[in-house]
Amino acid sequence: MLRMMCKSKIHKPIVTQTNLKYKGSITIDAKLIEAADILPGEIVLVVNINTGIRFETYVIKGKPNSGVIGLNGGAARLGELGDELIVISYGFFNEQEIKNLKPKLIVVNNKNKIVRKCSL
Repeated sequence: MLRMMCKSKIHKPIVTQTNLKYKGSITIDAKLIEAADILPGEIVLVVNINTGIRFETYVIKGKPNSGVIGLNGGAARLGELGDELIVISYGFFNEQEIKNLKPKLIVVNNKNKIVRKCSL
């Protein structure tokens, strides 16, 4: 049996841009998605801490070290500039893999720069 488990989490990045006209998704600084082991196109759960809204979308790689966190398309209606988010990625793991699973936690500051990398 496979179980869907948390693979990584980017904790409290700040929304830096919204673009309602874009086709959809969330743009995330390339350094953040690399640290969190998230690939462009990967589906993530986004939690808006300010509103409590949760939504799924796919990731677009942003410019490295830009600090960009952009809500695009319909997701742009689910957050505002300055909102704090949690971005969670999941994976499917078998029982053996779960025994060694150590989800990554990437903590960022108010400029969306990494301040800590650890396991959940």
